Amino acid sequence: MTAPKSTVGEVKLSCRNVWKIYGDRPGAYFDGTNGNVGDNAAAHAQKIRDAGDIVASANVSFDVHVGEIFVIMGLSGSGKSTIVRCLSRLVEPTAGEILFNGQNLLTQSKQELINFRRHKMGMVFQNFGLMPHLNVLDNVAFPLELQGVPLKERQAKAQKVIDLVELTGRETSFPRELSGGQQQRVGIARSLAVEPELWFLDEPFSALDPLIRRQMQDEFLRIQSELRKSIVFITHDFLEALRIADRMAIMRDGEVVQIGRPVDLILNPADDYVREFTNDVPSEMVLTAGDIVQPGAQATPGLQAVDATTSLATLLPLLAANEDGIAVQGPGETTLGVIKARDVISALADTKGGRLEAAQ
Repeated sequence: MTAPKSTVGEVKLSCRNVWKIYGDRPGAYFDGTNGNVGDNAAAHAQKIRDAGDIVASANVSFDVHVGEIFVIMGLSGSGKSTIVRCLSRLVEPTAGEILFNGQNLLTQSKQELINFRRHKMGMVFQNFGLMPHLNVLDNVAFPLELQGVPLKERQAKAQKVIDLVELTGRETSFPRELSGGQQQRVGIARSLAVEPELWFLDEPFSALDPLIRRQMQDEFLRIQSELRKSIVFITHDFLEALRIADRMAIMRDGEVVQIGRPVDLILNPADDYVREFTNDVPSEMVLTAGDIVQPGAQATPGLQAVDATTSLATLLPLLAANEDGIAVQGPGETTLGVIKARDVISALADTKGGRLEAAQ
């Protein structure tokens, strides 16, 4: 299963010049600037480090669009988990702005922030955080209980998301009676019970074994294809990011190094750090029909068609069975063009050649 691709549109969440500094007087580094230090961000971060303070997030800026899966990744200590906690104000940023539907979350009162978390935001962590004394239904319904939703209504809403994550029949089970994958499904259902507009997931599958992890990625994509949430997803695994991301940001030392579609980062890495993440990714996992299609080529009647987001790995056996090629469809089932086997060979040659040239 591939990620359901969103189109760039309305911005749901904006992170603007966000810094998180740990030290005696972190705010003193931003008198009058609110984090916007112009083109001097790297030098400013180094100045803070030289003073002996810790830069956990440095001038981080990005947008998350409505219905988009925005992945943030990096090595341990890169700042990716810090920034998602800043977005939710579980950690208070030192400077910058975080805009949700155009309103700055950093200026909200304590009660406004509580209401935002209870009604607009869902979070899933690596640690499932289930309450062991509550069964599945009550664990999922717990956020609704905090909202003051009546018992019958919250149980009905909880049942709806339990069905969504395919745990029907396990409502009366307790966490100790569930597998790791089932426990994570409960965590996902609980985060969705409040019908959030924003969904934050911080390495939600990293504690699972590889087979269950892939199954959970499939489940996540299935749920997203139905709900179309605006999502910030944290991972250190590039292959996981490749499967699910519409766009992604790579972080290093608290800073964003590059933002783009996975294919853009692989084909045009900003530096050696990004290149190291992408070097071992097979091209057939990266390229899609939309990247390879020859625009304007006329599809003959009866030609098999695929969506532009279809991966090359899926496309190859179809091309082997269709000598005349495969038609590629865009939004509204409009025909973008046709792909033939020689187009794939040409695209692979360009990809491999570009990587080889960059590595030399």
